[in-house]
Amino acid sequence: MMGPRQMAQGALFYEFSIEEFVPGDHPLRGIDRFLDLSDVRPLLAPSYSSHGRPAIDPELMIRMLLLGYCQGIRSERRPCEEVHVNLAYWWFCRLDLSEVCLPDMQQVRPS
Repeated sequence: MMGPRQMAQGALFYEFSIEEFVPGDHPLRGIDRFLDLSDVRPLLAPSYSSHGRPAIDPELMIRMLLLGYCQGIRSERRPCEEVHVNLAYWWFCRLDLSEVCLPDMQQVRPS
């Protein structure tokens, strides 16, 4: 007799660390080790207007463009699409798993 298919109930809370899923020898880890963009935001702050839609975070933009360059992605929009399917890219861009990065790179929820 064939028993009923057991459907797993989705967990209410997940304990998940993106850090654990990026291999230690991944090329992006080597780049990240030497990449310090902590001064970018304060340096560029005077260039941003206090009116209108919030702009994309400059550190995120630089990380995504660098990711595209290192991976041979020629489009500025394509890295955002790639981030959705590659946890190493998500990690490199310092995105939280609860953040949304739209393909048109117009909106990223701040962490």
